Amino acid sequence: MPIRPSQAALDPPGATPEGPAPYGSRRAALKAIAALLAPAFTLASSPPARAQAPAGAPAAAAAARPLRLLALGDSLIAGYGLPRGEGFIAQLEAALRARGRAVTVLNGGVSGDTSAGGRARLAWALADRPDAVLVCIGANDGLRGLDPARTAENLAAILDELEKRGLPVLLSGMHAPPNLGAEYGRAFRAAYEDQARARAARGLVFHPFFLDGVAAEPALNQPDGIHPNAAGVARIVANLLPLVEALLARVARPS
Repeated sequence: MPIRPSQAALDPPGATPEGPAPYGSRRAALKAIAALLAPAFTLASSPPARAQAPAGAPAAAAAARPLRLLALGDSLIAGYGLPRGEGFIAQLEAALRARGRAVTVLNGGVSGDTSAGGRARLAWALADRPDAVLVCIGANDGLRGLDPARTAENLAAILDELEKRGLPVLLSGMHAPPNLGAEYGRAFRAAYEDQARARAARGLVFHPFFLDGVAAEPALNQPDGIHPNAAGVARIVANLLPLVEALLARVARPS
C-alpha cells in the first residue's frame, strides 16, 4: 500500500490552514520543493540503464551447460534391484564425470518395457531435450519370444524419429535366450544388426550386445540370473564408455 505524504509535508513552510503564507516564505518554499523534485524528475525522465550481456554470452552459456544423454530402455537401464547409486544411470554418469565430461544421464528406463513400449513413449522421453540418445531396448521382446520382425519394426521407428530430430544415437543390441533356439536367436540379433548396417553411413554408433561379458556370469548378476548386480553394471559401463564418448563427440556445440 503506497505511503501518502502528510498535510504538513504538502504545505509550504509558514503556511497555515486558514490562509496563505507571506510571498517571501512562499517563494522559498517553492524553491525547496523544486529542489526536492528535481532528482525525481531526472530519474523519471531517464530510462533505466540495462545491463548489457557480454558478446557471445548465450553461446557461452550453452557450451557450459552439461550435455544431456538420454538412455532409453527397460529394467537394465532403470537399475532394477539395485540401490540408486549403483544402477546403470548413476554409474555411467559417474564414469563420464571422472573422465572430465560434464554429462547428465537421463533415466529413460522402464522395467518390463518392450520395444513397442519404448516406441510408444519416445516423445515423452524426449521432452527432457537430450543432446544424444543411447537406445537399449528389446530384452523383454526376447524373453517373451516376440516376433523379431516386430522388434525390428519398432527399433526402426525409434531410430527414424531420433534421426529426424538430428540426435546422435548409440544403439546397443540384445541377444535372445538360447532356449528359444538358434534360428530365433539369429533373427533376433539381426533386428539390431540390420539397423546398424543400414544407418552406419548416417552416423549411428553400434554396440552389438549390452550384456557382453555379463550375461550368464553368476558373479556379475543378481540372484534372478537376468539383471546385473553392481559389479555387472560396472562391466557394462566399462564396455560402453568409449562408444558413449564417441557418441558425445558428435553433439554439435555452439561455435
